[in-house]
Amino acid sequence: MTQTAGQDKVRWGIMGTGWIASQFAKDLAHAGNAVKAAVGSRTAGSAEKFATEYGFERAYASYDELLRDPEVDIIYVATPHPVHKENVMACLEAGKAVLCEKPFTMNSRQLEPLVETARERKLFLMEGMWTRFLPPIVQARAWIAEGRIGEVRMVQADFGFRIGWEPEGRLLNPDLGGGALLDAGVYPISFASMIFGEQPQHVWSTAHIGETGVDEQFSILLSYSEGRSASLSGAIRLNLNNEAVIYGTEGRIRLPFFLAGKEAYLHVNGQDEPEKFVDERACLGYAFEAEEAGRCILQGRTESNTMKLDESLEIMKLMDTVRRQWGLRYRSE
Repeated sequence: MTQTAGQDKVRWGIMGTGWIASQFAKDLAHAGNAVKAAVGSRTAGSAEKFATEYGFERAYASYDELLRDPEVDIIYVATPHPVHKENVMACLEAGKAVLCEKPFTMNSRQLEPLVETARERKLFLMEGMWTRFLPPIVQARAWIAEGRIGEVRMVQADFGFRIGWEPEGRLLNPDLGGGALLDAGVYPISFASMIFGEQPQHVWSTAHIGETGVDEQFSILLSYSEGRSASLSGAIRLNLNNEAVIYGTEGRIRLPFFLAGKEAYLHVNGQDEPEKFVDERACLGYAFEAEEAGRCILQGRTESNTMKLDESLEIMKLMDTVRRQWGLRYRSE
């Protein structure tokens, strides 16, 4: 570990300079324990432009140079998910902690050696499921823990958007890991896993596989112990409601635009008006996961209690199961 004794901030490197990297970089300014140390790209021009625009101290024209920087504690892997396994493994082998943008990998077989390596080397590793750390989600979990909606029985969540017809674009290209499940579906699936705290006993699903060979929309029904259930949907060619509702025996919690929203509503049975929570954050929301990663590293922890590696692995296995039901395999598999 490159971190120096007594350090109270974590020095970040970013691998990749695409859209998600830019979103994360903007938010690092709002993470109180973060330092913008370095960025690595495949070209000098891209790295230097990114570093200048977002205030990073150093720019590297290759990922290898970034990995060799002794003043980088943790790397945010912001590359396309078909290369996550390769990139994350390179970081771990270089002794760097890692926050990897979701989905963690293409399948569970790719994720297993990453988890094993991180644990062997005692390095921090976490999936970048930033939604879990947003204040409205944190508040919803607090309401549940307080028993405000009684016993949770059902979850409904969906995330879908309509993209234009670009067969060679990332979302419709099977060679680039396209499709609704890995890009959009991981949000409602991870949300249900978070709420129930266990993996489902039974899985039923259906999908529309479009002409490019990727899933353009899907629906999943999950059953859990004691008859609890989750109904989840995702799409890349349909605009969905993009909200989550948690139903309990004494009420429900509604989260509009749950994966990035700023509001949560508590509806208690018998009460006319819901209790409203409003998040007035100034950042996009990625700062919260960055701060969590920083806390873990500064405290000497190799995993986050909010997004554990075993849970990420189980979620990836669930998505593997769903794709098997559809008969959907990527050529890279």
